[in-house]
Amino acid sequence: MQYWLAKSEPYKYPWSTFVADGVTHWDGVRNYLARNNMMAMKLGDQVLYYHSNEGKEIVGVAEVVREHYADPTDAENAGWVVVDMSPKFALPKPVTLATIKADALLKGMELVRLMRLSVVAVRAEEFDLILRLGEVEAQ
Repeated sequence: MQYWLAKSEPYKYPWSTFVADGVTHWDGVRNYLARNNMMAMKLGDQVLYYHSNEGKEIVGVAEVVREHYADPTDAENAGWVVVDMSPKFALPKPVTLATIKADALLKGMELVRLMRLSVVAVRAEEFDLILRLGEVEAQ
């Protein structure tokens, strides 16, 4: 299993809407590295859900429920892809970007190093620490 982080602006697609929808395809990614990350996602991979711009915090965990396929919003058929995700659970305590940057084990996360990417890889130890900081009971 691999771990990822996907960003969404809360005014556009907040966690609460994601939960209400139950499943969504992650579309509109127009960066080649982020696209390659999505192409590497496998069924069952875990995804940290990050509210960008407003909040700047990880608010929940989702799961990849369908591997990459053609992005239906790609009108020019340029090779962009989507994956389907489903929400698993909200973090009892959101983990802020400030908390991540202040933690010696997390400050090197791709979230911090590659701030502009909307989909980044997360190491297993980073994922586990985020869950602990988010006050998630042992899984």
